[in-house]
Amino acid sequence: MSASPRKTDIGPPNYEQFLPPIVKKNYGQWKYHEILKPGVMVHVAASGDKLYTVRAASPRLLSIVTIRMFADLADRFTGGYLRFTSRNNIEFLVSDPANIDPLIEALHKEGFPVGGIGPSISNCVHTQGWVHCHSAASDASGVVKSVMDDLYPHFANMDMPGKLRIAFACCLNMCGAVHCSDIAILGIHRKAPKIKHGDVPKMCEIPSLVSSCPTGAVRPATVDGIKSVEIIEEQCMYCGNCFTVCPAMKIANAENDGISIWVGGKVSNARTEPKFSKLAIPFLPNNPPRWPEVVEAVRNIVNAYAANARKFERMGEWIDRIGWPNFFRLTGIPFSRYHIDDFKHAGETFRRSVHMRQI
Repeated sequence: MSASPRKTDIGPPNYEQFLPPIVKKNYGQWKYHEILKPGVMVHVAASGDKLYTVRAASPRLLSIVTIRMFADLADRFTGGYLRFTSRNNIEFLVSDPANIDPLIEALHKEGFPVGGIGPSISNCVHTQGWVHCHSAASDASGVVKSVMDDLYPHFANMDMPGKLRIAFACCLNMCGAVHCSDIAILGIHRKAPKIKHGDVPKMCEIPSLVSSCPTGAVRPATVDGIKSVEIIEEQCMYCGNCFTVCPAMKIANAENDGISIWVGGKVSNARTEPKFSKLAIPFLPNNPPRWPEVVEAVRNIVNAYAANARKFERMGEWIDRIGWPNFFRLTGIPFSRYHIDDFKHAGETFRRSVHMRQI
């Protein structure tokens, strides 16, 4: 009898082995959920079983010490069950309601706030920033820490008209997917890369470098007898893709890089279809370590939304109701030529919703 063929690709483990027993028992049989208090939610199954969720904010970049601390808290209060959300929250899945308050007390003692559920500001999803990414126009961890320190009361208390989701991307490549966020903080480059022509033939493959540019702005050229490239600046959109494949195309510029603010996006299909974020503030300076201009700008928009939106209304829905002129009036943001959408492939031609209609 021949031996069975050896498996070379076993794939990821089955997720069922990581589910809490109460979830396995009631899988697909949950009746409803409700929010009990800031940061605490309960799911009720048809069987009558209840699963409690305690949500805490965490920084996106975690040390081993912090992860072990979370694991220890899970062992003490949840039987070892926790999960991370896509917005860098950590959720402890509690079966015994008697463990909820002691868990919250332990999290606060360790410096991790509880909240972000319901009509509040959830934790801010963000990209890598200066700590890791080579094409970042701004820092991620520093800006997010500064903004969320200022907006902390709106995380810990359910005092907003509806959900408010803030996202940060450190360049327009947007690995943080800020294009569908209530408030999007986006790092921007404003100058084309500086080319070190003497290094290009030593460090880069010119065909790959030319093909890396999505707008065709990079072209082969001979400079002072050196085989290199040139940039057609009118076509450059400052994405930094060329720098990714060629270190001789440095895009970071301390004087001209900065931050823009976008508003009105959402992923949810509730009430209205998903929306793309639209430009609110074209440019704010990088001013580490606390980025006061960015913090003030975000706070101003949040306060205007909180004071004027209706219950359950998302940022974009509020703006659609009152109109963009009133948004600029209420926030005091000056309108400029940069706000005029002259892109020929406008967003209204895109199918981006599950709200389908028969034709």
